[in-house]
Amino acid sequence: MTIALHSRLKEGHEEAYERDHQHIPDDLAAEFARLGVHEWRIWRSGRDLFHLVDCDDFEGAMIALESSPANARWQEFINQHLDGFATFGDGPGGTAVPQVWTLTGQVGQE
Repeated sequence: MTIALHSRLKEGHEEAYERDHQHIPDDLAAEFARLGVHEWRIWRSGRDLFHLVDCDDFEGAMIALESSPANARWQEFINQHLDGFATFGDGPGGTAVPQVWTLTGQVGQE
């Protein structure tokens, strides 16, 4: 499954975020792999961050990451730059942006 997320940077943190997010800790990358998170891409436009996450079970991975020491360390570090994530519902999966349309869905390949 592919999940889209939208987060926002604190004003003035654009360059520092890009510098600090050039690499995530190896133990967090290993945790993502263990939890079925295959790819996580981030784009920035001004203070807005757009994420695409390819994973087996987004909500399950987010629940598991809540008790991950590697994730806790990373969140403490990177959150200095973030205003937070947009939310669209309750629970760990509530940050997933609702999908509106897909080309493959329209042409019958999905």
